[in-house]
Amino acid sequence: MNSSAANHAMKPGRVRSATFRWMSAFALVSASLSALSMTAFVASATAIAKTPTQVNLGQTLSAKDSSTRATAATTSFPSGIVDSSEPSREAPPGPNTLPGYKESYVNDFTGSSLPRGWDTFTGKPGGDAGAQWASSHVVVGAGVLGLNTYQDPTYKGEWVTGGLCQCGVSHTYGAYFVRSRLTGAGPTQVELLWPVGHNWPPEIDFDETYGSTDGSMATLHYTSSNDQIQRTVSIDMTQWHTWGVIWTPASVTYTVDGNVWGIANNASAVPDAPMTLDIQQQTWCSSNYACPTSNQSTYVDWVAEYTPTPNAPLVTPAAAGPVSVAPFASNSSALSPLLKARISKVAETIRSDNVSNVSLVGFTDNSTRGTKALAISTQRAVYVARYLKQRLQVLKVTGVKIKAIGAGSSNPIASNATPSGRAKNRRVVAVIR
Repeated sequence: MNSSAANHAMKPGRVRSATFRWMSAFALVSASLSALSMTAFVASATAIAKTPTQVNLGQTLSAKDSSTRATAATTSFPSGIVDSSEPSREAPPGPNTLPGYKESYVNDFTGSSLPRGWDTFTGKPGGDAGAQWASSHVVVGAGVLGLNTYQDPTYKGEWVTGGLCQCGVSHTYGAYFVRSRLTGAGPTQVELLWPVGHNWPPEIDFDETYGSTDGSMATLHYTSSNDQIQRTVSIDMTQWHTWGVIWTPASVTYTVDGNVWGIANNASAVPDAPMTLDIQQQTWCSSNYACPTSNQSTYVDWVAEYTPTPNAPLVTPAAAGPVSVAPFASNSSALSPLLKARISKVAETIRSDNVSNVSLVGFTDNSTRGTKALAISTQRAVYVARYLKQRLQVLKVTGVKIKAIGAGSSNPIASNATPSGRAKNRRVVAVIR
């Protein structure tokens, strides 16, 4: 992987400053639970407890990554233990479930207040003056931790979100697993590791949604110029999933429901300082995406953490592949702010992996057929290629061959019988080689 390219901008949608935690508007406070918020939260959490799990893996693996496909199919990482009494129908994994590691922390959020060692966020996030956190938007009840986004009258009707950190527990290297789900699109959700000394970067985002519910992204931030290594997966975020990150001196491995879906195996980019687990929502209305139109929540059933023993392996399987740029508006090739943000991720991956060839394949849903479908899908790929070239120029990356083609309405990845399925099919897939 190439980590020597020129400086570039922080990734859209997750702007962090080195003083992020210590801005005058930002403070860490103990959890504050209002009776009204708790009542509504418990009712909602109980209503969604029986939602079945549905996983859709493999759509983001490139043709070159047969070794990654094999790893994802055969490598077993913690997911959970089947337990019908749990809100997500899975209990935390056992203490000896990860070879070479020992369990260091587990919490099932069975009480009515935040466990010791966790602190909530309040104030405005660094680099996102239009957003707002409040401790009252983090609640515990019905066996889950809830982060709730709604228009809060305390803040003159602003969209306010919840966030918290496990600031009382830090590790250098280890494995973290968070079982969570979203109620719907709107705010972005991020599960991440943050440096104890607040000297940013590094940062490891192992589940980040950018406001959508059709997939997640992982990003390893490193160097003072904020170099990044990114991976994506297509998955239904409204279902329960166990998101994991295994952080070793040589690599960072991302898992979902026990399967590997991404690797950052550039050892020079891997952090070597203590970090803590953070879970947060955030709006980006001022940037025209990740802006809610209705109340939404992130639910966390449990958190489990493991520290390495002297026998812990260096987990370094092959890296995972391409990004699906979606959703396009129906019968349109226009690039929304969200689509541009996802194309920027493709550029970052090309840079970090020293990629030389990219094939962009455009698709439509089945509401557009025949020659019109082929024309629109081709135009989508061409527009993505143009913007991708612009981003590569900004990153001072040269020598990349980009091919743009259309495939019409062929090869749908979701059902065309529903609006959400059609939206997933209106896409451009970047096959990276």
